[in-house]
Amino acid sequence: MADQDQDLVDVDPHDPGDGSLPVFRWKQAGHANLATRRQLREMGLRPGGQEPVARIECRGGKRFAWLYRIDLARPKLPMTLAKEAALDKAMAARQTCGTCGRRYFHCIPLKTLGSCLECYDGTPADPNSYIAPPAPDHRLAA
Repeated sequence: MADQDQDLVDVDPHDPGDGSLPVFRWKQAGHANLATRRQLREMGLRPGGQEPVARIECRGGKRFAWLYRIDLARPKLPMTLAKEAALDKAMAARQTCGTCGRRYFHCIPLKTLGSCLECYDGTPADPNSYIAPPAPDHRLAA
């Protein structure tokens, strides 16, 4: 009886056995100590430099997400003024029409059209969807 107990080995059915990461099917990870980046973000955490420990696959392996250990995750870094200014500058570039200078509350199709719809083909824009450009200061021209 003792010989039979020594032969028993605990096997993980998700471990590929070749040293690579375990792969779980969609909604079958079932580990309370693992989370995706999105789940970590919702918990106020970030991976913090750790390597992924497993992978979830869906759509027949066409899409996947990495899994990280929650106990090794670190708190999210707070937004600094410099980061906030850089983010606002990047969003302004995506939301501002180069022709009329209006800054919209949504990203405009600059790559395909090159300007807002009103400048491109005359489609009127809702006045509540943008901020008008500042009026030029005539005192500076003198």
